[in-house]
Amino acid sequence: MQAVWMVLSAFIFSTMAVCVKFAAVYFNNAELVFYRGVIGVVFMAVFARMRRTSLTTLVLPMHIWRGFVGVVALSAWFYAIAHLPLATAMTLNYMSSVWIAAFLVGGTLMFAKAGERVQSQGPLVMAILASFAGVVMLLRPTIAQNQSFAGLIGLLSGLGAAFAYMQVMVLARMGEPEARTVFYFAVGTMIAGAIGMVLLGASPWDWRHALWLLPIGLLASLGQLCMTKAYSTSTNHGGTLMVANLQYSGIIFSALYGLVLFGDQIPLLGWAGMGLIILSAVTATILRARAAPNAPAEEH
Repeated sequence: MQAVWMVLSAFIFSTMAVCVKFAAVYFNNAELVFYRGVIGVVFMAVFARMRRTSLTTLVLPMHIWRGFVGVVALSAWFYAIAHLPLATAMTLNYMSSVWIAAFLVGGTLMFAKAGERVQSQGPLVMAILASFAGVVMLLRPTIAQNQSFAGLIGLLSGLGAAFAYMQVMVLARMGEPEARTVFYFAVGTMIAGAIGMVLLGASPWDWRHALWLLPIGLLASLGQLCMTKAYSTSTNHGGTLMVANLQYSGIIFSALYGLVLFGDQIPLLGWAGMGLIILSAVTATILRARAAPNAPAEEH
């Protein structure tokens, strides 16, 4: 059943990305972040009350830092969705596992004592290098179409998601419930979006376009809850690993959405790069899971 929950989560996040792409035609990035935060705050407050989960926290500074990193990643992802083919933006965001693997290798090498034999990191290094080779293949078509800046922003979204995920791990180990963590992240996105709207301005209100805003916030929260359910119902290490890798089905859903709804044209080299990134990300997830088998779910 946990597999169904994760595939459903991936489908929901992909559908949310479709709504973002439609809404981005009329609303600027700050507005999208703001309304995603407002709806998320209301949704998670109701959910926490239903679960009788207190929203009072003793580690507010950690939530603020997690919120800052998460908002940067979310803003970058929304920008990439608006300016890149949907599957490309989704793939770059899902590179968070590869970035975490890169941090793991870097940390191992950096903090190893002089003369101490470091455990072989060869397979993980190869997975990381293969993933970045896939990025080069994936982004070549975007560079040819003068979308290189959007491609770099999409790459930044995956890097930011990796930092946010590591902060979520720390919060989980300190006993912070998932609902509380997601709630404070939504608060952070609401505040950051409001500041952005003051600086960038707001679009004239139009209900025809505003209808896309509600599902963005709702689907983001529902997708996170389905993902949490998938991990919580995994009773063993093998099940958790399967769930972690099934999240990449979101790339397939996004590719289908992009082809059907937006007529996205990705050349063969781009598809090959996408496949290489998925393969290397799955490999990195497996290798990383051996070192941290009880890691919590990643967020979007």
